[in-house]
Amino acid sequence: MSHHHDHPTTNNSRVLLWSFLFIFIFMVVEIIGGLLTNSLALLSDAGHMLSDAAALGLSLLAFKIGEKSATTSKTYGYRRFEIVAAFINGITLIAIALFIFYEAIQRFIAPPEVSGGMIIIAVIGLAVNIIVAFMLMRGNSKENLNIRSALLHVFADLAGSIGAIIAGLFILLFGWNIADPIASVLVATLILISGYRVTRDALHILMEGKPEELDMDQLKAELSQLNGVDEVHDLHIWSITSEFPSLSCHLVVESHTDRDALLHRATRLLEKKFNVTHSTIQMEGRGTRPHRECDTCR
Repeated sequence: MSHHHDHPTTNNSRVLLWSFLFIFIFMVVEIIGGLLTNSLALLSDAGHMLSDAAALGLSLLAFKIGEKSATTSKTYGYRRFEIVAAFINGITLIAIALFIFYEAIQRFIAPPEVSGGMIIIAVIGLAVNIIVAFMLMRGNSKENLNIRSALLHVFADLAGSIGAIIAGLFILLFGWNIADPIASVLVATLILISGYRVTRDALHILMEGKPEELDMDQLKAELSQLNGVDEVHDLHIWSITSEFPSLSCHLVVESHTDRDALLHRATRLLEKKFNVTHSTIQMEGRGTRPHRECDTCR
């Protein structure tokens, strides 16, 4: 067996903390500006920033909780709280998007007067989002679901700020107040897409789904080709949290096989070629399967 649980969470925590502070402070500014200028585009973007701030805060809390050691009742520790946080974040994003759609419909029916001053606040928002996106890109965004989802949100915020700027220009130059709810619909669409992606990815992990980057058939074939292995069965691959893939399987081995040496080769293969550092491998002789086949066993 191989059990390596070390993860580079310190840098991710620092990135999340600074990103949270930037987003939260400007969110307050944007809410005040949206109320003063009567701009739904700014308020909807502030709503997205609120979800970002909540997500970043929850993700930061998840990293801190995840650092707690495993116990006899939580044998994998608390790392999966990161995925629970991501799932909550995704559901919240979807709810916010639906609310913005509802408000935009009301404004299509009766377009209100909107101040062109929203442009100034939107430009500042664009600058804040660029700074936060740069900080998050320095985190482990490729492998960690919380960091990746936060980065997706910020990219959506960037588009939202650009939409608010364009809407403000149309209002200022042509008096087209309907541009405000149009920009809101575009922002809400981006929020909805982000929410769906985060919820889908988090639910996949919570349902013990196979990490998308792993090819189960290739992995099984590679194990089968190891010298001394007759068959691979009861193969299961899942994730405890993002960056923490796990595997268990049974290897039917030839008689007189050096099982310790084979175990070393198998775990080394999983670590080096598939980046699976947490594996549980049971070896057995031909005709000694301890249980019947089932639908979930391969």
